[in-house]
Amino acid sequence: MTRQALEKYQVLVYLAAIAIGLALGTVLPGQIGVLEALLWPLLGTLLYVTFTQVPLTQLRSAWRDTRFMTAAIVGNFLLLPLVAWGLASLFIEPAVRLGMLLVLLLPCTDWFITFSHLGGGRVQYAIAFSPVSLLLQLLLLPFYLWLFLEQSLLVAMVQRELLLAFAGLILLPLMLAFGTQKWAQRHRIRERHIERLGWLPVPLLALVVFSIAATQVSVVSASLPVLGGLLLAFSGFLIAAALLARLLSRVFELPTAQGRVLAFSLSTRNSFVVLPLALSLPASYELAVIAIVFQSLVELIGMAIFLWWIPQRLFPTNT
Repeated sequence: MTRQALEKYQVLVYLAAIAIGLALGTVLPGQIGVLEALLWPLLGTLLYVTFTQVPLTQLRSAWRDTRFMTAAIVGNFLLLPLVAWGLASLFIEPAVRLGMLLVLLLPCTDWFITFSHLGGGRVQYAIAFSPVSLLLQLLLLPFYLWLFLEQSLLVAMVQRELLLAFAGLILLPLMLAFGTQKWAQRHRIRERHIERLGWLPVPLLALVVFSIAATQVSVVSASLPVLGGLLLAFSGFLIAAALLARLLSRVFELPTAQGRVLAFSLSTRNSFVVLPLALSLPASYELAVIAIVFQSLVELIGMAIFLWWIPQRLFPTNT
């Protein structure tokens, strides 16, 4: 199989990985502890491999593109918080609302970069937006929590988790990838090693989604009564985010490749960062954990579909 064929059928690979993970987590819940320990190293490796495929010297031009940056900021930090608040308001349980808002208010700063790469977007813009997104999350989260929930005591904990995730999943892989590219430039005969790394994003992402599905299915299955409403809410959020990306792309006249990055940025959330925070909450807030975990599973399946829908239908090449 060629690399192009692997990327062509990547959606089927991810759906199969999710299905196998859900089955394994259901049948052998006590045998998957090692997958939880491997999740963050797998994510870091995935981001490193993705970064090696991107000409990092072009980041400066991405930062200077004010149209894309403005569209991403308006979508992620002005419009989508209103969508998240509206969806969370449909639920009575305070813990469910807290979990929904924690996960939907914070845009993803890591693996959406890989989705942008595999979905045909200009990854330089995804990488360039990641630190901007992190800074705005740290600044605006206290306001969001005060406005929607008055949960100001959670702010310091969320900020700590965000900084740790950014350092471990963005800065470290980015520096390693930059060093790898410099090394390959000095030893041109070794540039084929960079090309070989291009085979890895699809299988690594499959391992990541497999691990998440396997480790979280038992948590979700324990709260079946609330899952129907959450499924509708999180699916609605994904659709709203994608359509909002299309609208913003037209308003700001973004090229197709930038529109794809915007769509993945708006539709992915920071569930891996806020999950440790939710797990540290009192026992009475266990439904917040359920909401966050279930959102990550819905997002996994949604992203597998989006990898086909966004480049083929929402932002086709001929636009």
